[in-house]
Amino acid sequence: MNPRQRKSSSFVDRHNLWTRAQAKAADEVERIIKKEKLELVRFSFADQHGVLRGKTLLASEAASAMRAGITMTTTLLAKDTAHRTVYPVFTPGGGFAMSEMQGGGDFLMVADPSTFRVLPWANKTGWMLCDIYFGNGKAVPFSTRARCRDAVNTLTKAGFTLRAGLEVEFHLFKLENPRLAPADAIWPPEAPQVSLLTQGYQYLTESRFDMLDPALEILRHGIAKLGLPLRSVEIELGPSQCEFTFRPEDGLAAADSMVLFRAATKQIARRNGYLASFMCRPALPNVMSSGWHLHQSLLESKTGRNAFAFDHPDALSTVGRYYLGGLLAHARAATVFTTPTINGYKRYRPNSLAPDRAVWARDNRGVMIRVLGQPGEPATRLENRVGEPAANPYLYVASQIYSGLDGIARRLDPGPSADTPYETIAALLPKNLDEALTALRADDVFRAGFGSPFIDYYAHIKAAELERFRKEAGDQPEVTAWEQKEYLDLF
Repeated sequence: MNPRQRKSSSFVDRHNLWTRAQAKAADEVERIIKKEKLELVRFSFADQHGVLRGKTLLASEAASAMRAGITMTTTLLAKDTAHRTVYPVFTPGGGFAMSEMQGGGDFLMVADPSTFRVLPWANKTGWMLCDIYFGNGKAVPFSTRARCRDAVNTLTKAGFTLRAGLEVEFHLFKLENPRLAPADAIWPPEAPQVSLLTQGYQYLTESRFDMLDPALEILRHGIAKLGLPLRSVEIELGPSQCEFTFRPEDGLAAADSMVLFRAATKQIARRNGYLASFMCRPALPNVMSSGWHLHQSLLESKTGRNAFAFDHPDALSTVGRYYLGGLLAHARAATVFTTPTINGYKRYRPNSLAPDRAVWARDNRGVMIRVLGQPGEPATRLENRVGEPAANPYLYVASQIYSGLDGIARRLDPGPSADTPYETIAALLPKNLDEALTALRADDVFRAGFGSPFIDYYAHIKAAELERFRKEAGDQPEVTAWEQKEYLDLF
């Protein structure tokens, strides 16, 4: 059988899983592998938490693996943030009422060749993001990248394209003790011991930036070589805290970039003696919470114009106001997607440059939604300041789309600007993950958008995480050792 015949009988071709552009990209991947003399190719998919999982193949196997798919166990889709399986996978239907999920069987990762990159920090290694399918060709309904793509397609049918810009805070520590003694290998393992690279509290000062620059330079070069649209590298207020911002991309591409940025940053840092953590609030003295602000606007598909930037004498168009109204209306339910960890809710504090209620204002950093731009300005946008950097990017982006579309459909008025955000009477954001889960389960718009099976699936996994926390740590207002073990090195 010649190579062309092998390709035509592949899993991808039998189930028509690639577009023409992806098929062309696959041929280009083969060319690059040979030209660069790569030895390994990593195939990865983002799980329910936005954490990359996958397998590494010899480069000689990559061409066929792209088209045949790579087997993974379905139990990966049943795990909480401690990597514990929280569904009874060996019962009928595996706890999902689905034969495909029973018994820890296989699903297939299918490469998206358009995402291929050569990793600058790993020797002769390529990388591809994958979508996931069952062996019968059916898409796995628990794929968060697929759920984001569904939301993007729904927005396209409504005549719009989402433009999203990332503004991501995180901590960069010196790794002192990786905790690799056998006694530390409990489940989840003890959190690594770290020290600070700066003492903090000199926001955007050049001297503090220069202290971090040797470590940031290593990260910056790696991120740039990956082709991610890095815009700025900044020093934040807290000790050892920094921020990277990115130029806007279309919705799915922005989510892909966040997944790769987070993984790349952690891997590059660890190889150089640092620990990068996207945990919202580490359990370390004096450190501050990190947020992920998602800038967003809609482009009209027919004209390419910013739909938020015209037809209104104010800073925000009528469409923009309705979209904003939708974000506010579904803010409480959306927090499970924007703030999915127990730790993240400890950021919602008044007078802290983080929101504590669903309000908006023009250029005010105390609100949940900050409106940026002057009347008619092409870059007019909304900045949602609610998210934590550990959020699954696909679910964060999809939740914004479904919320905003509902606002447009129902012409929801966002109300007046909250110029005193911590005094304005408005719906408070959930105080904890439990409260957020209750709001999510009751939200009909998210059930229609994501599908009830996905909402119930995701809520089950987060509820299991919450139950473990309560058994071991109880509900405490301060950050606990449980959270440190659970999140510091995972995210």
